[in-house]
Amino acid sequence: MITTRRSILLAAPAAVAASQAAMPKIRLGPHSVSRLIVGGNPVSANSHVSGQLSAEMRDYFTAANTKKMLAACERAGIDTWQSRADRHIMRLLHEYRQEGGRMQWIAQTASEYGDLKRNLGEAASLKPVGIYHHGSQTDKHWMSGRIEQTGEALKAIRQSGAMVGLGTHIPEVVDHAESAGWDFDFYMTCIYNLSRTPEQAAKAAGRPVKGEYFHDPDREAMLKRVARTKKPCLIFKVYAATRHSGTPEARRAALKLAFSYAKPGDAVVIGMYPKHSEQVEENCRLVIEAAAAKSS
Repeated sequence: MITTRRSILLAAPAAVAASQAAMPKIRLGPHSVSRLIVGGNPVSANSHVSGQLSAEMRDYFTAANTKKMLAACERAGIDTWQSRADRHIMRLLHEYRQEGGRMQWIAQTASEYGDLKRNLGEAASLKPVGIYHHGSQTDKHWMSGRIEQTGEALKAIRQSGAMVGLGTHIPEVVDHAESAGWDFDFYMTCIYNLSRTPEQAAKAAGRPVKGEYFHDPDREAMLKRVARTKKPCLIFKVYAATRHSGTPEARRAALKLAFSYAKPGDAVVIGMYPKHSEQVEENCRLVIEAAAAKSS
């Protein structure tokens, strides 16, 4: 089995080498990271669209299909996976590496753990590039006036030995972190504020809103923070959880906007669900194109 898995991963070495050379990289401390990072939400059945789609993702992402997607990412030049530090994901990552995969990992704290330090210890054992504080948890602390609890969590992540990240969906959290001088290395910046209360979402939309509200003006509000901070930013929800991915032109426009603000040391995180269509190679092409257009 291991031999078979390695042969799949390393198939067509010349083509693999060309794809990997084409994908631009950023530095996160001592680590080289592809400028396109594959996101973990689809594997964890978090579609941010509907319960039906989330259930379909749960059915599709068996261990075998998850590892197949990660191998496709590696062949295309993506060398890093961002996903939750829960036991399911950590087991999948461990198996993938045992079978020859070389995927790096950026871990999100699992908020359901009652013991943060235990969660960090388990994640750190897999030698991640970095561990970041779950953005939804950061935002809960912000909205309840307990943001200093996030600052304490960042200190705990630092003690794990991994690089430290701060996740958030709220632009003002970035402002606070910058002014507070917290000790961390990178941001996970969502370009949609999904932490609004239902009342706040209805006010922004001008109508009652059911579920999560993706407000397009949010994008530039967060991207302006991305451009201002000196810290690397990993930009996510670029496609608004499929809302801006219906056509290649829509995907290209969404990436163009993100890269128009992104610094040379920033990357994008895109979740992929290749059940119905090829997504890995196309996203790589679009990111390479957008990054090149910004630098030209």
